[in-house]
Amino acid sequence: MRFSFVRACSLLLISGIWTCVNGQRVSQYHLEAGGMASSSQTPFWLRANQYGTVPLETPFGRLNAGIYTDYRLADSSGSRPLIDWGYGANVIVNAGPSSQFLLPEAYVKGRLGAFELYAGRRREIIGLVDTLLTTGAYVWSGNALPIPKVQFGLPNFTPIPFTKGILSVMGVISHGWFENSDRLIKGSYLHQKYAYGRLGKPTWPFRLYAGFNHNVIWAGSAAPGVLSPNVAVDGKLPSTLRYFPAVVFGTRGTPIDQVVTSFEDNRIGNHLGSVDIAADVNIGSWNAYVYRQFVYDDGSLFYGTNLDDGLNGLRLKNRNRPTGTAFFLRQITLEYLFTGSQGGDEFVIDNDKRRGRDNYFNHSQFVDGWVYFGRTIGTPFLAPQRELRPDLPNGGVGIANNRVSAFHLGLSGLLFDKVDLTTRLSISKNAGTYPVPYLELPMQFSGILTASVPLNWLGGVSLNGSVAIDAGGLLHNSVGGYLGLRKNGLLSGRSTSPQSAER
Repeated sequence: MRFSFVRACSLLLISGIWTCVNGQRVSQYHLEAGGMASSSQTPFWLRANQYGTVPLETPFGRLNAGIYTDYRLADSSGSRPLIDWGYGANVIVNAGPSSQFLLPEAYVKGRLGAFELYAGRRREIIGLVDTLLTTGAYVWSGNALPIPKVQFGLPNFTPIPFTKGILSVMGVISHGWFENSDRLIKGSYLHQKYAYGRLGKPTWPFRLYAGFNHNVIWAGSAAPGVLSPNVAVDGKLPSTLRYFPAVVFGTRGTPIDQVVTSFEDNRIGNHLGSVDIAADVNIGSWNAYVYRQFVYDDGSLFYGTNLDDGLNGLRLKNRNRPTGTAFFLRQITLEYLFTGSQGGDEFVIDNDKRRGRDNYFNHSQFVDGWVYFGRTIGTPFLAPQRELRPDLPNGGVGIANNRVSAFHLGLSGLLFDKVDLTTRLSISKNAGTYPVPYLELPMQFSGILTASVPLNWLGGVSLNGSVAIDAGGLLHNSVGGYLGLRKNGLLSGRSTSPQSAER
């Protein structure tokens, strides 16, 4: 007997997960149209951590369309296919002073048991961090367009055999490609891997987490005169497969002919990332998640000279269901980011305790900085010159402001059991970089309020609006807003087991 899709599928929205109960494979789609305007440059929280899809200049109109098919869930007996597949595609068109046609997501993926292989662009945040209201994970925050890559591994926590689910691990390795347009160093690659462990079953009231991520930009070449002769011969950087083991393991002193001259005793490529620890505990009707990301961009973390630097966070999530009250508080996120130490103001190569000036997200060879299409790949508080006020000292190419002290508050709630509200409020003190400091230490406030109102149009759409403000000495003073209509829907397909897809 054949059941209709409407009768067969019960669609639930629980913690942002659509679940098809009966076992059908479900493809989701979304369509959105809207517009944004501001008094000056697009305010920080309207564009930060939006995967590079929001221009710096307004006004502009936007069309956004996407379709996604995820893996099937286990059926009622607890089994699921050993081999499965999925895909995603998202197209965004911005029409305005800087018109854009963007593909922030376009990927295919396959699964064999717990292992996954995917190729393409996909939205990701890497590190132990809150993903809803955070300022962004330190090294991979979702601030830039996703970098196209091929990735293999365990993308979700997977129990280690014979531990009865008490110990779980996740980890991947990937290879990606940086863009060549508007970049001084062309033909560069991304090497990326991460590994994290969890102590405690998902059903336990308390769990511990720890792990690291390792990111390397390597290979490529520059036009004559871009790189000085003491860091590259004829602008060429190690780019062949023979150097790949040194990239993966971060070894030093690799024989490299005369390709990198004075960098002969250095590592191949620019290595950076974070070492993360976290814990979460259920306390009555709330879940508390606390995390710390220790950052590295040189040897300072190894020698313990930049331990003050890092991202600290606390997320409090309400485990109760909405009660129908006038206001229901869903989540509180508090974060403090500090990157002002960098191992100190000295760089003495022969003294491990004085090898500072790490100059986060900058590098002597990869002078474009830790950016992709001009946007910082990591935390957006470490910003390139073009995003900052023109009266500040010019930090040149790369990241112009990487010594930051920032406090952040994020709130999420439900108004009248209907309207979704979120707000992000951040205040920072900024010091530029050690080579080009800001003597006045400009303060900066950035805030946003976002609301989503469901409407009974076209089978159900949502009216989404945001109002944001920047005020201070780092960014252009600006007030801006966004207004748009969004339709989410389902497309049915062939399947015999449940499916869920995160949105």
